[in-house]
Amino acid sequence: MKTVAKVLVSILVVLVLATVGVLFWANMVMRGDRAAAIDAWTNPDVSITSTDRSIVLSPEGGGADVGLVFIPGARVDPYAYMYKLTGIVEESGITVVITKPTLNLAFFDTRSLNTFTADAPGVDEWFVGGHSLGGVRACQLADDPDVAGLVLFGSYCANDLSSTELQVLSIAGSDDGLSTADKIEGAAHLLPESAEFVTIEGLNHAGFGDYGVQPGDGVATLDRHEARDEITGALVEFFEVAR
Repeated sequence: MKTVAKVLVSILVVLVLATVGVLFWANMVMRGDRAAAIDAWTNPDVSITSTDRSIVLSPEGGGADVGLVFIPGARVDPYAYMYKLTGIVEESGITVVITKPTLNLAFFDTRSLNTFTADAPGVDEWFVGGHSLGGVRACQLADDPDVAGLVLFGSYCANDLSSTELQVLSIAGSDDGLSTADKIEGAAHLLPESAEFVTIEGLNHAGFGDYGVQPGDGVATLDRHEARDEITGALVEFFEVAR
């Protein structure tokens, strides 16, 4: 009995240490760039509010009837995406709800889509999207009759959406060292045939947000302003057709 007890105690200790390790790792967040955040907060055309579950970017004065729920990449500060996403709010007048994932990891976040759409009650039509692992989670949420479309930033699906009527935009970076062109192409069959694929030259994985260098990534040749312009241009064109 003593031997069994020792084994059980050892297993419990290992589980506790593993849990602590995961929690520690999950909370080592890649922080957003301060200058980019200030640019977003001071944009006169965009209103920003923060709740305990999301950051809402909406056109100043309101009136948006189309919205995008956007899920951050793994362990990336949600605020790191504000500057890049203010472009589509400013240019197309849509509302963007950036989620604050459980433990900073999208695959731990089992909350339903309406948890986040509730933060923008005036929106009638919803798209979902995300960066990297956040895009994988967005694909899961896209399998919902109330979702009109899907937007992927340096990401790809793990579930099959090929038989749906979703409007899909997949944006890749030519210098993305993590979500490479081969990986995106390899999962393309999981998207509808009408899916649109756009590659931004000079953009790397971290360039979809503003949070500094990411291990394993390529080197970007675009600065953050140029990257924002390119991402915004692709989104504007997509939403002009999708709406």
